[in-house]
Amino acid sequence: MKPEVEELLDKATRSIKTAHKIFKDGEVDFAGSRAYYALFYIAEALLLERGLAFSSHSAVIANFGKEFAKPQTLNPKFQNYLIKAQDRRNIGDYAIGKHLTEDEVREMLDWAKEFLKAAKNFLT
Repeated sequence: MKPEVEELLDKATRSIKTAHKIFKDGEVDFAGSRAYYALFYIAEALLLERGLAFSSHSAVIANFGKEFAKPQTLNPKFQNYLIKAQDRRNIGDYAIGKHLTEDEVREMLDWAKEFLKAAKNFLT
């Protein structure tokens, strides 16, 4: 595994840990953002292992779908997790008068942990 890939997986792990901490402090929207970034870092890591890097979130998500979900190299549900998590992150980070629910963020954290485990199994 490339060192940069390991670093991205470490960032994902730290993002999950941070999301749990701030979630417990009642910062639901910000915890959702950290959970999204965990998912995003995992997708970036998988793509980077194949020598692929992209400069936008939408490109990372689309190319994860192309490289891993469509050919079912990894379960396509992870593509759906990325899409839904990005939508939720946009609410948590940018929406005025609308917030993420605790259940939505718990679900995102579950997705992140599941995706991280699948990525590590795939990469080793």
